[in-house]
Amino acid sequence: MQLLPHNPTEGVYPATDDYVHAMEVRGAERLLFVAGTMGLAPDGKPGATLAEQLDLLWTNIRAILASAGMTVDNIVRLTSYLRDASYAEANAAARVAALNGRAVPTTAIVAETLVGEWLVEVEVIAAG
Repeated sequence: MQLLPHNPTEGVYPATDDYVHAMEVRGAERLLFVAGTMGLAPDGKPGATLAEQLDLLWTNIRAILASAGMTVDNIVRLTSYLRDASYAEANAAARVAALNGRAVPTTAIVAETLVGEWLVEVEVIAAG
């Protein structure tokens, strides 16, 4: 599988260092669409803080990817749903760390979550 980031420099605003405008995937045999995943512990309880929820969230995403024989290196698209806009910086830092600095197309949306204690939810698309 080959991943080709696309960041045109003309006709569109510039991407920042932590994301790309588009990711072309060539030669993938499988696609995995991961539902919105929250920062919940195995007992279903949310982490007490945003930092804890972000840590749990990425632990959960890694487990889901592993169940399909994939890792975070297979992520080609990511959408974050934040309960509050003030969570954007911490969410971006957690994403950059989880992806080891690899930039992928990403969107962050401020939305009311189904449960007030759920501070962030992330869905990903992975290819392999």
